[in-house]
Amino acid sequence: MTAALDYLVDLLDLEAIDDNIFRGKNTNENRQRTFGGLVAGQALVAAGRTVDASKQVHSLHAYFLRPGDAKTPTVYQVDRIREGRSFATRRVVAIQHGEAIFNLQASFHVTERGASHHHPMPDVPRPENLPTFTERFADQADEMGDWYHRPRPIDTRFLVAPSRAIEARQEPVMRMWFRADGDLPDDPLLHACVLAYTSDMSLLDSILVTHGLKWDDGSMMGASLDHAMWFHRPFRADDWVLYDMASPSAHGARGLALGNMFTDDGTLVVTVAQEGLIRLTEKGRARQ
Repeated sequence: MTAALDYLVDLLDLEAIDDNIFRGKNTNENRQRTFGGLVAGQALVAAGRTVDASKQVHSLHAYFLRPGDAKTPTVYQVDRIREGRSFATRRVVAIQHGEAIFNLQASFHVTERGASHHHPMPDVPRPENLPTFTERFADQADEMGDWYHRPRPIDTRFLVAPSRAIEARQEPVMRMWFRADGDLPDDPLLHACVLAYTSDMSLLDSILVTHGLKWDDGSMMGASLDHAMWFHRPFRADDWVLYDMASPSAHGARGLALGNMFTDDGTLVVTVAQEGLIRLTEKGRARQ
């Protein structure tokens, strides 16, 4: 396991401070807000720690309520909503400075047999044939600063760099391969939480690319509003996963993005949906 991945796994290893109450470590990064994928991943850990191992997460639905403070630990309060023979439901509230910043409801299900089909994976280049993050963005290293040089727990291979897609005003689609940069323990909950962490990466870029908008150039104010995931089949987050993202609609300062995650053999394992705030500034409106 690389040092960066080991650090992420440590961030996802919450401290139990009371019955149904957990505390997550902060990253202490100089960021405007806590990365939403980290809050979602930690909240799912908190929920999963209260569920019997015979049940695995099959869905989560969450709302981002307030910006998180990257320099402050987050407390997660778990409410055991339902404990059935086949399903268990948990509600988690993430708290900083005495206020809720995020809430999540997750459902866990025992493995059952049943009808099976899935949408096919698109025909795309193999991840081994695509540039690494540092190779893909080498010409933007000075502009990206510390963001370019920082260690990365997730190996991401974009088919097209978001910045290039934005410049081309391409269709509202983004695709990337990813995997944990190292071997993870055989813990299905941890693998699900790593995918929850990664699911917030570039999903809303599928909205921006067709409108010529960028996160950091003053053309817009953006934020995740809500997030949902459905876990269809077993997977490993340390094997290659294709994240196929597209936006069916944007209107009224909000945009919707959908994502499908496929394993290396083309099996659909996770579906993601997220709505984001896409509030244009005067500079952004001038581009439309």
